[in-house]
Amino acid sequence: MARTRLNAVDKPIKPGRIGTVLTTLGREIAQDLIPVGTALPPEPDLEARFGVGRGVVREVVKTLAAKGLVSVRPRHGTHVLPRHQWSLLDRDVLNWLVGQDKPDRELLLAVQEVRSIIEPAAASLAAMRATREDRLRINAALEAMETSDGQATATAADKAFHLAILDATHNPVLQGFRGAIDTILSAVFLVAVDRVGGWFEGNLPNHAAVARAIEEGDAKKARNAMERVLSYTQSRLSNPNSGAGHWNGGPSGPRDRRRTQSADRRAKTPAARQSRCPPSVASPHCRRRVRSTDFGCRRAKS
Repeated sequence: MARTRLNAVDKPIKPGRIGTVLTTLGREIAQDLIPVGTALPPEPDLEARFGVGRGVVREVVKTLAAKGLVSVRPRHGTHVLPRHQWSLLDRDVLNWLVGQDKPDRELLLAVQEVRSIIEPAAASLAAMRATREDRLRINAALEAMETSDGQATATAADKAFHLAILDATHNPVLQGFRGAIDTILSAVFLVAVDRVGGWFEGNLPNHAAVARAIEEGDAKKARNAMERVLSYTQSRLSNPNSGAGHWNGGPSGPRDRRRTQSADRRAKTPAARQSRCPPSVASPHCRRRVRSTDFGCRRAKS
């Protein structure tokens, strides 16, 4: 009989059930539907509400406590803690706080301040430590940003760019911010990219400057360029009326322009510079790229 009860208690719990209950309660706490200081409903009530067993409820409460959202005290119940005790850089907590439809702009601004402390330093370290493979990943992500044709592809490429720079620091603590940066960028796109016309394209030159500085191994330039990236984002989040409209990428508009920028960027690499002709020999064999940062012309392929 005792063995039967033990098996009933210890039977495997499906992770999907834990995730569903955790996400629901986490969002309700984050959105103040269960206010600070309030006790969570008793275990039997939660079991009945979600149609799960006691093991699922206890695992969820344990996870919420580990993330700093609740405190569990014997004979006192489980109570919601003040926000300053929450693990705000935890991927789940950030997701619950920023939401999906109406991200918390003030929270994003606060997190952007943290990014402004972390990411410029990360870019500086990446310039000093990046391997050849690291630089290839950074440049590939930049090119994907420049040729993206929609919010989904742009978001994925932007995330890849920033995460590749964190990885290029080869600092395990900085790399630990990957989950937070991933979540933050998703929320930033919801707030800024889909509401401020030209926001994404406008910040591309700053991203390109970061990649160039890392390629050149210039730590100071990399830091300064990343500061410009984040400052640009901060200004757009701080001034929601600075533009209007939705994503404006398209096969015949900004995407083509970004492709041209990508080609120009590749033309500035050391290998490409060697193949450029001086202005004095500009002829049918050369072509000129009309940009303020143009350094000359490139010999056309025959």
